[in-house]
Amino acid sequence: MLRVFIENEAGSDVKHHHDEETLMFLRAERVRAPYPFPYGFVPETRAPDGDCVDCFVITGRALRTGDLIDCEPFALMEQTEAGLVDHNILAVPVGEAPPDLETLRPTLVRFVAEVFAGMPGRETTVGRLLPAEDALAYLHGCARAPGEG
Repeated sequence: MLRVFIENEAGSDVKHHHDEETLMFLRAERVRAPYPFPYGFVPETRAPDGDCVDCFVITGRALRTGDLIDCEPFALMEQTEAGLVDHNILAVPVGEAPPDLETLRPTLVRFVAEVFAGMPGRETTVGRLLPAEDALAYLHGCARAPGEG
């Protein structure tokens, strides 16, 4: 299980930015495509890009910016941004069943292509969707001790 902080609501084209340590709101900006699912990060992690690990929460539930939700990771979406590893965890709220990965893939690939289109320095590619074991291994590799900066 992991706890995810929701930054961006499904259906919204507003990207919120929060301080990843304090969770305080910093700013908001419009992006080119609405988020297909609630999107946020896993506190107390550090991904190769220096930020917390990113996470799509695949659910039909209305999750709001600022929600902290307990989830089960079910896949890892390989992604690079500007040549750096920027993978995303795919998770469902505890108690919900994960969707079929092949059905999910086109929605996520389209979103990534649209949201970053034309943004200099934000060239992004989506790779494979890997199973839960890979998501857990990635999270383990990105874990950091509480209070570690």
